[in-house]
Amino acid sequence: MLIGIMGGTFDPIHTGHLVAAETALEEAGLDEVWFMPANIPPHKPNTPLASPDQRLEMVSLAIDSHPSYRAVDVELTRGGTSYTYDTVTRLQQLYPDHRFHYIIGADMVMYLPKWHQIEKLSEMVTFLGVGRPGFDIDLEALPSHLRSRIKLMTMPAMEISSTDIRERIRNGRSIRYRVPESVRLYIERSGIYGS
Repeated sequence: MLIGIMGGTFDPIHTGHLVAAETALEEAGLDEVWFMPANIPPHKPNTPLASPDQRLEMVSLAIDSHPSYRAVDVELTRGGTSYTYDTVTRLQQLYPDHRFHYIIGADMVMYLPKWHQIEKLSEMVTFLGVGRPGFDIDLEALPSHLRSRIKLMTMPAMEISSTDIRERIRNGRSIRYRVPESVRLYIERSGIYGS
């Protein structure tokens, strides 16, 4: 099976994540996309506001009706900092017959050289960089071991972020259609982000 890994804090998961996953699913011919909430993301200084269980539950609610999406708790159960290299190493041990692609936002493509164990990781996965129309990436500026391991694809422009959603909740503004309805109702019921 060809699996796309969609990592992130998902604090909360939003429509942009889902559209990026669907773009990768179709354009890269993936069999499934596995959504993997990070325990402690290495590139974000702040701890997620929602608990690991809450973030996993929001992911599960968001993807519940999609036959090719799956919520996976590998990084949450392992604990510690969620380095992609460690995660992919573990997934290859658990699923030796699967091939993995790692879905990232186009804004992260140029940051890849700073990732933990990137040379080894780039031998293990293909990166699917999903970006907005007109978002320019200079692949030639990346090290040669990375260039051939990145496939770029374009999704519709969407100005949605988890930070913006949390800010809207703090200010008493609607998040309807920015997150799946099941996630919006869960956030309201649980009072996450001060809703």
